Amino acid sequence: MLQNETFSNISKIIERDSKSSTYKFALLRGVIDIIQDNSPYINIKNNEVEIPLGLLIEKWLLFYYPLLESNIKIPQINGVNTKLAFEEQFKTVISYYSNLGGISFFYNELRIKNISPEICDDFFALVKKMKETITSMPMKYIGRSFTDNYFSIFKYHSTGSFRNQNTQNTNWLINNCGYFTIPLNYFDTFKILGSFIAGTDNILFKWVEFSVNASENNLTTEKIIHEILKIPITEREISASKRLYKEILKNNGEVICVWTETKITNYEIDHVLPFSIFKNNDLWNLLPSKPTINNNKRDKIPSSKIITKHKEIIIHYWELMQEKLQDKFMDEMQISLLGNQSRQNWQNTAFDQLINTSKFLIETRGYQKWEI
Repeated sequence: MLQNETFSNISKIIERDSKSSTYKFALLRGVIDIIQDNSPYINIKNNEVEIPLGLLIEKWLLFYYPLLESNIKIPQINGVNTKLAFEEQFKTVISYYSNLGGISFFYNELRIKNISPEICDDFFALVKKMKETITSMPMKYIGRSFTDNYFSIFKYHSTGSFRNQNTQNTNWLINNCGYFTIPLNYFDTFKILGSFIAGTDNILFKWVEFSVNASENNLTTEKIIHEILKIPITEREISASKRLYKEILKNNGEVICVWTETKITNYEIDHVLPFSIFKNNDLWNLLPSKPTINNNKRDKIPSSKIITKHKEIIIHYWELMQEKLQDKFMDEMQISLLGNQSRQNWQNTAFDQLINTSKFLIETRGYQKWEI
């Protein structure tokens, strides 16, 4: 039986787990692919599921090969001139196969034949480094957004047989790299909804795929994705709203930081619910904040606790906006926070809905909570 807690945790991993590289994405995508392949190597024992690490390493080889082979630098880790842990070893292997047919030739040897003897030592070094990376980084840290424990979902088990051999292929990976386990409830979730989580069967992907086919391949996936993800609010409109807000504050005189309630002369207009997440540029969602506080908050969601603590000043600014721009402000408020509720006593109704939205984004969607 699928559990809401499992869904919530997966959402938190995707949205809130700290990510300095793409390792966690590759881990989830690889495991989901293996489960969706219905691999016969999957072994269910009581409430745990065993999967050979070699199958996951094979997935990582296929994920990262085209990214590292590309003539265009596609960042996979944060930091200037920072490289993936296994990047140097992988580029040596990629260089060897570049004149032999690239990834197709490489995969044919890995899956059907054997890795060429001339590159065996380098390939072994690559697999060793990739094995160390997977087990000591994403497997260890994934899930830290909702637990203080390491290896809270993925647990690695060594069989002690990892060694260099002349015969290196997928079977060698499976037999020599040990295995990992995941809880049965995560396995069940990945099995049923994995293709939606990984994106291969999600609505956006299918929409783009349909449009490409309908255009008889005259349009590219990249072009359609660019167009389909456009939002109606431009940077110019965001800036205009902020200028309007600042003009009203200037005429009103004193400005108080909404999150510290201290008088400020230098301030920024903060999106209470971050625009990058909530895509809302309404006046009720714009409040003055100290620049340092705004920078600290960034794309985090203010908790219901901190919102409630500053209820009086929030409503003060709302009433100020209503007084200056009544029709615009109240129309935006009706659509975003009031809904079918009466505009009488709108302050408390709107504030309650702001609290509910904050809780939803944190507890259900898994975005990071912010408090001072």
